[in-house]
Amino acid sequence: MSTKSLSAEAMEARVARFNTLQSYQSQNFDAHGIPPGAVEKITARKVFPVMAPADYQGRSAGAPVKGPRGLIVTIAECEPGNGPGLHRHLNTVENFMCLAGRFEIAWGDQGEHTLVLDPLDMISVPRGENRSFRNVSDVTGRLLVMIVPETAEQVDPISYAPSLAKEIENEYGKTALEGLQKIGFKFEDEPAA
Repeated sequence: MSTKSLSAEAMEARVARFNTLQSYQSQNFDAHGIPPGAVEKITARKVFPVMAPADYQGRSAGAPVKGPRGLIVTIAECEPGNGPGLHRHLNTVENFMCLAGRFEIAWGDQGEHTLVLDPLDMISVPRGENRSFRNVSDVTGRLLVMIVPETAEQVDPISYAPSLAKEIENEYGKTALEGLQKIGFKFEDEPAA
């Protein structure tokens, strides 16, 4: 029994080469006029979209590989001490696998619980749980991040505290805050539904 194989060109279109990936900061934040300092308050220094569904609407929509519905894959890259602030994903489970460096994962209302991932360790953080991660090694760290929507919508809204919205608006202006909101970042206190 023979199968129809993809051509080399068709298979290459399904490959994401790390050295040609563009960070979603350059794909999204620059386009909305969001200054780098405001971005660093909410996300890892660089996040490289690798794969997203063709109908995905969010920060990783520019991923070069269009994969199945229900899976978004990125690589978060952080120099020592870098990582996003405490946040929660409202519709998705976020899974982290440490590729390089060591990452402290914090969770809880104030990030009061922590553990450390060493290379090739993995954790799955359920939707609605506050979380953050920070590179606690002395080398550039990388996390493979796999986000799985638990709703029919292929979106990944993220919620931060309203105090962070005020801080961003005071430091970087209303346009920066509105740009973040346009690409799915929310600033609210109430728990996920």
